[in-house]
Amino acid sequence: MPSYLYPGHFDLVSPDGYIKKIDIHENHTADVEIFIENISPAFVGYQLDLENVVFNFKSVLAQLGLNAVSREILLDPKKGCAEVKVHLTTIGPLAREMLPLLHPGDFLGKLFAVDERRRVRNPDYLYRMFGRTDRHGKPLLSLGQMGESKQLLLEKVNDHMVAFLTLKEGRIEYEPSVNGFLPTLGKALAHKFPLRDLLRLHQAREKKAPRTVKADEILLVCTQPLHIRTAFARVVNELLPEGCQHTSANILQPDTQASGDIYELFGSTTKEVHDIPLEFFTLEPHREHVFFQDRDQLQLSLQDPKTIFETFKIAPDPKEHLAAVFVVKGTQLLRLKPKDWILSDPEKYPFPGMHHLRRQSQMVEKYIKDQPSYPFLKAIESGLITSQGVLFTRYFPSPMMKRMLLSYYVQGHLMGLYFQIPSRSYGSFFSQEDRAMLTDLVTFGIPVYWADETSGQLLEYIQRPSKTSGMFVPQGQTETFLKATFFGVYGSNLITGNFGDELKTLLSAVQKMQHEVDHPKLNNQTPLALVTGGGPGAMEVGNFIAKELKILSCANIVDFSDRSASIINEQKQNPYVEAKMTYRLEQLVERQAEFYLDFPIFVMGGIGTDFEFSLEELRHKVSSGPFGPILLFGDPNYWRQKITSRFQVNNDTGTIEGSEWVSNCLFCIQNARQGIKVYQDYFTGKLKIGREGPIYPEGFVVVD
Repeated sequence: MPSYLYPGHFDLVSPDGYIKKIDIHENHTADVEIFIENISPAFVGYQLDLENVVFNFKSVLAQLGLNAVSREILLDPKKGCAEVKVHLTTIGPLAREMLPLLHPGDFLGKLFAVDERRRVRNPDYLYRMFGRTDRHGKPLLSLGQMGESKQLLLEKVNDHMVAFLTLKEGRIEYEPSVNGFLPTLGKALAHKFPLRDLLRLHQAREKKAPRTVKADEILLVCTQPLHIRTAFARVVNELLPEGCQHTSANILQPDTQASGDIYELFGSTTKEVHDIPLEFFTLEPHREHVFFQDRDQLQLSLQDPKTIFETFKIAPDPKEHLAAVFVVKGTQLLRLKPKDWILSDPEKYPFPGMHHLRRQSQMVEKYIKDQPSYPFLKAIESGLITSQGVLFTRYFPSPMMKRMLLSYYVQGHLMGLYFQIPSRSYGSFFSQEDRAMLTDLVTFGIPVYWADETSGQLLEYIQRPSKTSGMFVPQGQTETFLKATFFGVYGSNLITGNFGDELKTLLSAVQKMQHEVDHPKLNNQTPLALVTGGGPGAMEVGNFIAKELKILSCANIVDFSDRSASIINEQKQNPYVEAKMTYRLEQLVERQAEFYLDFPIFVMGGIGTDFEFSLEELRHKVSSGPFGPILLFGDPNYWRQKITSRFQVNNDTGTIEGSEWVSNCLFCIQNARQGIKVYQDYFTGKLKIGREGPIYPEGFVVVD
């Protein structure tokens, strides 16, 4: 599992450590051995020199005048623990009173990894967070109330950004009641209670008191309340007045909310302190609350198909297993390693069905949790992942993941879904449930991309306007697909025929007509697309000519793979398809319904073509129009044998009463010239077609 999915602490800090042994000396100092356990494998300190790992003291003790200086740090990555030796000093009477109240088991602080790679150097990183909130409406970064970000002054110091927090007037003093609170505080240190708010009850601000530091005195100063959700902050001692320094409780965590406003200074100086300098360290990219629109490098990388295909090559073997990774940053995408992916091989047993609903529910839940995308989506839902990003998954997600993919928080964080193979069981072919989920994803604003190895192109799922279906479309062709008038070619997958030249002439003439007519379906602002079944034979000819003429070449492709119990000719996808949708064989009717052709063209074909013709004919009958001509290419006698007897039987028996007019939508042509004439008459309003048109006794019109 990727390190950023480990629950618990941010990767720059450890959990709090507790006193294992304490030796208090007569001079009011102490040597303490602290033990820290359950450190995440993601802790950055494991990767750094120990000189860059510091001990961050508990601020509630620092406010009383205690300070801790680490003497030795021993890290054990294998056991996930650390031993820290610190020397405690006391500043002022309250600290000396508190020191004897510390006992083994009390929590004193944590480790912080000072990772130079994570130091904030660009002010825009911080400025873009002002005015933004997290999912709970809390400011991502704010000094004071929302809208007061102007008080946070940023300057570049030694190649990184420093914020200077202006101090309020006066200083914080303790009321006499604090002495009675110290024993309670001593007992509470062993229980991880939030103690700063309790200590605050015994504090008061003296507005007229000077902000100068005297020997053996802790100076407590305050700023406007600071909200931090997007970074760690650390007090920069070097930028404080000479002779003054901050205690080792100098780290502000990303869960700081309306606190971080009291700072503890000690030393000796006559100079008054006016501000607190803070430097910042970034979080793990997944926890930065960064918006996709701010990730310029990631957006540019995702526009490069080569990068997408290379990303999938990095996914770990075996290839038949599921794999997924969530990416939020350009550098993360470009530096992905196999270990960054989650690999799984969930078993899907036959579900027991409606008679065993409880068991069915449990099996479905287990199957969902076994999916490699589950940990990422769950982390988004739980708030562990707070940045927007994109999901890469080797196989298109199971429809069972729809509930999570469309959940409120995931939908807001998932800026794109990239997959390589539609189905682990059926290869390139989508199920009906898959296509329904595609529609839902697009409806919820989640773009879906297919890194299609067959075509070598990155395809985006685009839904047809006012339709419940769509296709995967190449980059740069989206607007063409959305605005296009759709022609289509139906015919045999076995016979190429001799209509190629005629079809090219016909479509070339239609392209010329675009500049000569002004029809809603044909004009110089409306592009053209051509759809086939995507297989060999007549379909391949259609797609080839479309691509040659720079007409968007599309296909609705069915899984006609070899089946032992049926005789179906294998239909391998032809190489001229650009945009496509795929279907399993049991969705043959749904596939045909989703052609949505404006102008079908039929050539010689078998049972499949007969089926497609019947559905196009039926669509004209039940549609509210407008009706376009259907071209039947070939010998009139061929089409008479196909159509006439059926039309006449239906007409004679009265079973098509009121629908006989459909015959005037069918035009039999033998060459492109005749087809051009039909289209010219239609686009100029001269063609008698539709309910008000004539009825032809042969069931179609033979064009002379």
